[in-house]
Amino acid sequence: MRTDARQTKRHPHDDAPDTAAAFRRLTEMPHGPERDALRQELVKAWLPMAERLAGRFRDRGEALDDLRQVAALGLVKAVDRYDPEHGSAFESYAVPTVTGEIKRHFRDHMWTLHVPRRVQELRNRVRFARQDLVQTVHGRVPTLAEIAEKAQLSEGDTAAGLEALDSFTALSLDAELPGSEDGYSLREALGGPDPALDIVIDREAVKPRIAALPERERDILYMRFFGDMTQSRIAEELGISQMHVSRLISRCCDRLRDQVMQDAA
Repeated sequence: MRTDARQTKRHPHDDAPDTAAAFRRLTEMPHGPERDALRQELVKAWLPMAERLAGRFRDRGEALDDLRQVAALGLVKAVDRYDPEHGSAFESYAVPTVTGEIKRHFRDHMWTLHVPRRVQELRNRVRFARQDLVQTVHGRVPTLAEIAEKAQLSEGDTAAGLEALDSFTALSLDAELPGSEDGYSLREALGGPDPALDIVIDREAVKPRIAALPERERDILYMRFFGDMTQSRIAEELGISQMHVSRLISRCCDRLRDQVMQDAA
């Protein structure tokens, strides 16, 4: 006698406990030690299911024990939020809740660089497609077009997914760059603060105030700070004393400084 395959196939959570009555009691009980004890019993009863869900995400760069803790947290949230009055079984509510908690853990804590959720999803599809192709394409790396066809994505989205594969972990700034034979690291390619930027800001701030000065004072400032002329040469050029030139420069600089500071305030 043949056994029907549909009768022998087990559901992944066929050992799920019958807790429907316990959940109904939980919703009716007031907050207190008795309710907390029942809540803990429900979490303990469904913990094997949460651990099985965590096992589906093994070998993805995170320790299984940590994944089980995340799954247990998702289970606690599911127990606290489940409402039996909605008519659905607890399992149908808990599975997506626990799975979502694990996926959020990967999205928020495992990526060294922040990557948009859409790109993370592209990465997963591209990764699975490339793994499948490696088994059938021997002796070479699958092409972009082959991966795109396998993943049912455009080549542009496939390229974005492939780039995201390298974003899961970040390269140390002190790590030697690939192909470098002299120990050249990424840190050496980074620029530093440019002190000239502050000068640009100061020049732009003072420019309209200089333009409003009398012509002779503008000329004196130009000769001194742009023409690099000494005060004695400026005095000879304008036919005035060097002391007068010194007083004019000091007065102009003090006035410009006060005006710029007032504008900034």
